[in-house]
Amino acid sequence: MGYDKRRVCVARIGTAHGVRGEVNLWSFTADPFAVTQYGPLESADGARSFEIEALRPGKSCLVARFAGVTDRSAAERINNIELFVPRERLPSPEADDEFYHADLIGLTVVDAEGVALGCVVAVQNFGAGDLIEVAPIAGGDTVLLPFTEAVVPVVDIAGGRLLANPPEGIFGEDRDVPPHAAAPTRSVPKAKPR
Repeated sequence: MGYDKRRVCVARIGTAHGVRGEVNLWSFTADPFAVTQYGPLESADGARSFEIEALRPGKSCLVARFAGVTDRSAAERINNIELFVPRERLPSPEADDEFYHADLIGLTVVDAEGVALGCVVAVQNFGAGDLIEVAPIAGGDTVLLPFTEAVVPVVDIAGGRLLANPPEGIFGEDRDVPPHAAAPTRSVPKAKPR
């Protein structure tokens, strides 16, 4: 099944929070509270619609109350549902170096010589900055590349590719790479795709 760029994942419902139907909510928008500005949110399959009635800051995420979810049992039933909106409801990126995660999925990753290394399958963030997850052309496990200007100096959405300077040996071959530990990260309006 191919990835549908017409919809963008803007949040994921987490565990139940208390006994009155609230849930932890992980927002993937640049401003976490902007998740309320895009109208009804849909499940990945489009079969369910979710309307946020209330949203407040929590300890490490937001705490949300959805219409029709009034107790802990109902909140537990919606755990781990990713919430999507149609792409046309989202604003365009404001700068040339800003991208929606959805725009990066499916891009071909090439090295400085133009040799295809793989394809972007996801953009991850485990707390220390965005990582491009690449499925190597040669097969095997996916590879995570820091989404910094040193490692990914060129993103060509229209051309369907991004230029990468991967760390030495990450794709199984030797490479000379400039140090990237202190490289500035790219600005990504966190609208994470599925």
